[in-house]
Amino acid sequence: MLVMKLLRDNSPHITWDAFHVFKVFVANPNKPQEVIKILRDNQVKLCRYLTTLHQDKEENDTQFRDEKALIITTIEAL
Repeated sequence: MLVMKLLRDNSPHITWDAFHVFKVFVANPNKPQEVIKILRDNQVKLCRYLTTLHQDKEENDTQFRDEKALIITTIEAL
């Protein structure tokens, strides 16, 4: 929950770092049920928000663009 709150911080540096921590939780194939529940409960809001997160970096950073797409797809599949 804390990492998800940090994703909404005003500082782009904090949201950038929070995204990289958040993706570890989402990409983990052995997520605890508690994490799955939180992600499912916030699925729509997370996916909507993540699509707008650091759009300016997507043009030049293909790795970030691919990781973000993977995280959104993983959340949608829960």
